[in-house]
Amino acid sequence: MRIGAIEAGGTKFLCGVGNELGIMEDVVQFPTEHPDVTLSRVISYFSEKNVDAIGIGSFGPIDLKPSSTTYGFVTTTPKQGWGHCDVLGKLKKHYDVPYGWDTDVNAAAYGEMVWGAAKGLGSCVYITIGTGVGVGVYAEGRLVHGLVHPEGGHVLIRRHPDDEYAGACPYHGDCFEGMAAGPAIEARWGLKGDQLPADHPAWPMEAYYIAQAVTGIILTHSPEKIILGGGVMQQAHLFPLVRSEVQRILNGYVQADEIMNRIEEYIIPPGLGSQAGLYGALALGLKAIQDRRSAV
Repeated sequence: MRIGAIEAGGTKFLCGVGNELGIMEDVVQFPTEHPDVTLSRVISYFSEKNVDAIGIGSFGPIDLKPSSTTYGFVTTTPKQGWGHCDVLGKLKKHYDVPYGWDTDVNAAAYGEMVWGAAKGLGSCVYITIGTGVGVGVYAEGRLVHGLVHPEGGHVLIRRHPDDEYAGACPYHGDCFEGMAAGPAIEARWGLKGDQLPADHPAWPMEAYYIAQAVTGIILTHSPEKIILGGGVMQQAHLFPLVRSEVQRILNGYVQADEIMNRIEEYIIPPGLGSQAGLYGALALGLKAIQDRRSAV
């Protein structure tokens, strides 16, 4: 099979074609511009690919309810021009194939379950920390949806005692995203994260915020694996700080061996690297084919 994959990010789009074995045959990347421009490039890319399905992992918020009149839309995003954009509808006008549709971070979680670091497990949570913060949850054989979809980047967290930064989130100020995403690091310290040395005081503070969110996820979802991705987590020295802080916060309460003795195997970077979302979109496209066959 030939399956189209789209990782629709707020900064860039990745499009690719792969197969049911998880082999990506071709990948292109271009910036996220106005939807008319960006989606025209997507449509053009797939015009001669002869795909059997297309999976899409999109920045959000998005509408995931098939019964909704705005299913397939990006909804209340602050991304200029993309609010209430019918992404899925525009693609369906050109390609009559099964579609998989989910958030970009749910797609990343799914990719890690099918082909990455959580393969063979029953659950995982994927947290991306970059320009924004997103949380994808896979549990009991499916990606978690509900009223909408997980928005764990906007949970409230305790402020670090040495931090006077107000927070970058336009909705909540000092939520997880507002305190720990890339723009917060740059606004607080005057430099992007990749320009700060490993021994900079930014990193213990960053770990303090990330670990609170991770601990909350452990206590509420109890996943078998927690995967931390995104641009901020490209700083490998941040992982030991986060793991140590999680253990400190839990204080022995969760007596799981993975946390007590093997936390370096429990809180990990993505096995699929920076393409977890794209491979997750590929997996969504494959699932769309399987779902259609099951419905016949």
